[in-house]
Amino acid sequence: MALPRLAAAVETDAVPGDVTAANDFDELWGTLASNYCFFGEKRTDWDKVRALYRPQALAAQSIEEFTGVVHAVLGELYDIHTHLKQTADGAPRWPLFDLMGEWHDGSARIISVAEDSAAARAAIRPGDEIVDVDGVSIATATLARRPRCLTEPHREANDYALNCVLAGHRARPRQMLIHRPGQGSRMVDLPLSNPAAGADSPADVEWRGLDDNLGYIAIRSFADDAVVAAFDAALLALRDTRGLIIDVRNNGGGDTAVARPIMGRFITERLPYARMRRRSGDGDRRALTAAWTEYVDPTGPFTYTRPVVVLTNYWSASMAEGFPMGMRGIGRAKVVGTPMMALGAAVFDLRLNRTGVDAQYSAEPVYDVRDQPRWTMRPDVEVATEADVLAEGIRVVSQMANG
Repeated sequence: MALPRLAAAVETDAVPGDVTAANDFDELWGTLASNYCFFGEKRTDWDKVRALYRPQALAAQSIEEFTGVVHAVLGELYDIHTHLKQTADGAPRWPLFDLMGEWHDGSARIISVAEDSAAARAAIRPGDEIVDVDGVSIATATLARRPRCLTEPHREANDYALNCVLAGHRARPRQMLIHRPGQGSRMVDLPLSNPAAGADSPADVEWRGLDDNLGYIAIRSFADDAVVAAFDAALLALRDTRGLIIDVRNNGGGDTAVARPIMGRFITERLPYARMRRRSGDGDRRALTAAWTEYVDPTGPFTYTRPVVVLTNYWSASMAEGFPMGMRGIGRAKVVGTPMMALGAAVFDLRLNRTGVDAQYSAEPVYDVRDQPRWTMRPDVEVATEADVLAEGIRVVSQMANG
């Protein structure tokens, strides 16, 4: 059976299914061959990817099967910022979901747990060892998700595969056998239900005064233009504080156009805050253009000139990594917390028009003003995963305010 035709708006060419699959596969593979920016950091044989997966794409009997092939192709890049935009119930989730793990000396160890998640409610903690997931040993499950087109083994590929397994499948509960050193093993059920469902979501921007005339502003997203006005209102209320903490922990990112005017509230002149590159063309897939510089301009009715600390954690992602990097780059903040999610590039969207499959991919790598990659950035003051990050931020900003 051929791939089913799409809705009338998309099927005007009425091409046979195998041609549809071939054209869309070739567009996917060719677009990434020309534009994906991290081939230099990966161990992916992209020509082998085409040889392995193109026959599978042409043999797909449905859009769902074709989408599964696209999913596997993108997984060969082991990049958590490169993935399908939507997946069906039962399909593998993209990492990261609510657990972040790494392989250490043959053991799959948890390094961070997302707040208010099923994993957090099940009391899974950093340092726990994952023994199996849904009855399959973690080593076997990881091997099944490992990229198949590597030129050589790569630890990042192994960790990516592990995190794919930990993320589970969309709309399916998970069960994990957990071992905690010194306490033995236990079976953990991770249901889909969320006790917070139906409750009001926290605002994207919240603020309060702290002891010792310090201020605190939490930014939970950079995805909505309204965040800028909400931040301005918070900063006005905290204008006379002697130091400020900006918290971007658990912030999934958003738009540079939202983060940049917030950075502008802390400077009096135009300053560089980041550098970027992109692929230079087909030729060498590792070759990037020369860097260009991104700038931030002063904004708002006044400039906040007192000391600033930005709080981060492993779940600070994308623009929530670019913001602390930029604030440090313009000389207006120290970064306190854990390392972040290490999403190192701006993404481009890719729509395969014949099948209607939508994806995104890393396209423009980001660097700080000293040309250091964003994905390698570490906090100025690094805090242990389970430590009180806010308390450490208060200590640091107080020290800065005291001179």
